[in-house]
Amino acid sequence: MSAATETRSKTDDQLKASLLELKKEQFNMRFQAASGQLENTARARQVRHEIARIKTIQGERSRAAQAK
Repeated sequence: MSAATETRSKTDDQLKASLLELKKEQFNMRFQAASGQLENTARARQVRHEIARIKTIQGERSRAAQAK
């Protein structure tokens, strides 16, 4: 199952919770990078992509709800 398919199977509340968790992780990684303590630099890109994926799905759902 692809990441997008897994994300689409989540409810709106689960998406909001995931987005909040990812933004916290991104915030913490920014501090780690600034202080030279970030070990997994590839994870920053993964987090950005996951955030974008969630925001895209939320936008699709809101546009679909407005179209009804």
